[in-house]
Amino acid sequence: MVLTKKSVELLAPAGNWDTLTAAIDAGADAVYLGGKHFNMRMHEGDFNFTDEQLKDGIAYAHAHGVRLYVTLNNLISEEEIPALREYLRYLNEIRPDAILVQDFAVLELVHEMGIDIPLHTSVMMNTHNEYAIEKLKEYGITRIVVGREMTLSELALFRARTGIEVEYFMHGDMCISESGQCIHSGVLFGQSGNRGRCLKPCRWPYELVDEETGERLDENGPGPYKLALKDMCMYRAIPQLIQAGVYSFKIEGRMRQAPFVARLVRTYRKAIDAYIQDPSGYHTDEQGWQSLYKNRVRDYTTTFAFGHPTAKDIGFTGEREPRFFSQAVPETGFDDKVLQGEEPVNAENPSHRVLSVRCNTLASAKAAIYGGADRVYVGGEAFRPLHPWSRGEYEEILAFAHEKGAKVILNTPRTTMRRECGELEQLFTDSRNLPFDGVMVSNLGSLKLAISLTDFPVQADTSFNLFNSLAAKFLKENGVILATASYELSYEQLKSILEHSELPIEVVVHGAYESMLCDHNIPGMSLPHFNELDNPEALDRHYALRDKAGEKHPIRIDQFGRCHIEFAKDLALYPYLDKLNGVASYRIEAQDYTPELTGLVTEVYRKALNKLDAGQNAFDKELVRDLERQSPRRFGIGTWRFRQSKDSI
Repeated sequence: MVLTKKSVELLAPAGNWDTLTAAIDAGADAVYLGGKHFNMRMHEGDFNFTDEQLKDGIAYAHAHGVRLYVTLNNLISEEEIPALREYLRYLNEIRPDAILVQDFAVLELVHEMGIDIPLHTSVMMNTHNEYAIEKLKEYGITRIVVGREMTLSELALFRARTGIEVEYFMHGDMCISESGQCIHSGVLFGQSGNRGRCLKPCRWPYELVDEETGERLDENGPGPYKLALKDMCMYRAIPQLIQAGVYSFKIEGRMRQAPFVARLVRTYRKAIDAYIQDPSGYHTDEQGWQSLYKNRVRDYTTTFAFGHPTAKDIGFTGEREPRFFSQAVPETGFDDKVLQGEEPVNAENPSHRVLSVRCNTLASAKAAIYGGADRVYVGGEAFRPLHPWSRGEYEEILAFAHEKGAKVILNTPRTTMRRECGELEQLFTDSRNLPFDGVMVSNLGSLKLAISLTDFPVQADTSFNLFNSLAAKFLKENGVILATASYELSYEQLKSILEHSELPIEVVVHGAYESMLCDHNIPGMSLPHFNELDNPEALDRHYALRDKAGEKHPIRIDQFGRCHIEFAKDLALYPYLDKLNGVASYRIEAQDYTPELTGLVTEVYRKALNKLDAGQNAFDKELVRDLERQSPRRFGIGTWRFRQSKDSI
């Protein structure tokens, strides 16, 4: 690759006018910024740009030969759709060089309104496989911000195979959860990280404990801030970034002041130009490094760029945390007087309400069917010490379910990097001879694979973050026959989707659910003597993170080594089933339950739904209290305690 000044773009953040001009003066090739609505930095009132400032900013950038990108990269709720249309119409008038997007609703509206501004995927879209790129290209996506969990070697192959332009976060604050797959702030506080309002529970102190006994296991560990990832700094790896095929070098920091951003831009500008001018003679400018290091906020890491992060990449002591946005609070219970007074969804119900159960073992799937499940989900992630489903187990549950008149849906992993995609290709090809009744996918890549390699009806899981009826329309147009609503929707927001969606909607009504999905070995990094080659069985134990409010968040480790951090309370919407009209499928998440509990929970919900079908009162307080006593965790109603997931307008 022969390098020129156009081979690389240095992309700087701008939260206000002073930072915009400072970044341009310091040598940025492009800047990215957000309006007062619809972006991922919604907390600070003094930051972000008014409509008039956006127009002036574009003119100023273009006058200085600099590109300007507008972030429209949060999830959009149903009530925000009219304002989104107006905002897109205005952006089409003032002509930024690109729009960064997360929500499929934006793709729908851009197509519908004939907007021809280039589109870039936000990192929040969690794009991490080539099959997703194939789909996104159909919608005019010209650049992607790759998921943070991708190594540079994977990125180089990814870039070569897709030909897409790649943007990469190379400096600044990083999330420990996979992008778009953290709902902790949204469920606990009604302020969603996917909607620009994260209160950063990943920056809280935690203790690592045995989930069952509560015994603390990290007395001699490195510190309590177990999820506090250090800041990304790729300054010493500029040659590797460029040679991997990264085009846009992205600096994080739209909430930073002008002098801070200008220093970063000048330092990286000098280093990038030096490498492009003389690659073989390049060496790290140690003066530039000292400027970055002495003015750092947190300590530095390269996260996944050169392999899996370890304990050295976590700021365990918390001493360099610049700000704590929140503190731990108890999760809400499942009694809510305000919610009890809400109007039911205005939609028709079928004569028989469908109950689906996600199961972790063959025995659990059989128990769910005995308990009255119409459908069971099998496969996908297996939480240690359980093992993934085998072909023989698939064959057995298919025969059993079909004999009982139930359906079996093949589940897939939430994250599908190169390994998982290869395994899915094999599974989908081999499954052509197995009579599955459908397949549930978790991202655009696995959707593309399922549509191309199987004839099964395809469903979309919660990881698609379905937040509005336009996103549902997008999924329907791409072959999905059923989609699962986001956990972060309030009751009112879910009600609106159920009343407006063209696509049938599934709602999770009970079970353990995940607040974060992490590719880091959370227990292993805190256990004093853990070594995956010496004692891998240590990860078969059920660990939990205990926060300062005393809540225990179970950690489940899957066959791919990812950590699924769950909420302390299981979701239990049993008291409010009579409000959920028009639901295509009521789902129980039983992947963390024993077969006996799976059967019991299924039976309780089956009886309630049958009563609703018969026009009877379905709520039995003593029954659900007894169920809670037999469950491993107490019950809660998640984000339904809030009137809405706080909006962005």
